[in-house]
Amino acid sequence: MLKKRGNVWRTIALLGAMFALPSVVQAEPARWNVDPEHSTIEFRVTHMVVSKTTGRFTDYVGFVDMDAEAGTVTAIETTMKAASVNTSHEKRDTHIRNADFLDVEHYPTMTYKLKSYKKAAENFTAVGDFTLRGVTKEVILVGRYNGAMKDPWGNTRAGFSAEGKLNRKDFGLVWNKTLDSGGLVVGDEVQIRLEVECIKAKP
Repeated sequence: MLKKRGNVWRTIALLGAMFALPSVVQAEPARWNVDPEHSTIEFRVTHMVVSKTTGRFTDYVGFVDMDAEAGTVTAIETTMKAASVNTSHEKRDTHIRNADFLDVEHYPTMTYKLKSYKKAAENFTAVGDFTLRGVTKEVILVGRYNGAMKDPWGNTRAGFSAEGKLNRKDFGLVWNKTLDSGGLVVGDEVQIRLEVECIKAKP
């Protein structure tokens, strides 16, 4: 009889632990602010058919809402200053800033806002609304969550790597010139590469 009672209590304790477990491991979303000093927003576009020009935006703010332990993301928002474009060629950058391309005088910022996020192991697919020159289109980013860790100064940091693409003409960037060979000076497809490091906001 005593043995049966012992088995019963062990069963009850085991069931109690099983039902209590979800409350221990449930997701804890937090705000993570993008660290521009350790992040890169880069683009590549075909130039003169035979090569690609690489550039980046250097002035931006953003955040990610996520549970770092589970790697699940519920929100991503970024605002970039269009005038901060840098292709390491000042004359070209001035042209990109004018009305032929970004038209920064009338459209000083670009934005990205997450619509859906799908995680598969350490990889993810993020679908978001990207707004450029007053036009909003969906842009898909595919990448990897690189994990989180403490830095030597007591901050918790997390990292993402992602890539995507868009057609610049979808956003009204239609300027081009035809080469003697029949090709175009600037390609239509813009490749996007992101290396993002975030710092967990302190309560």
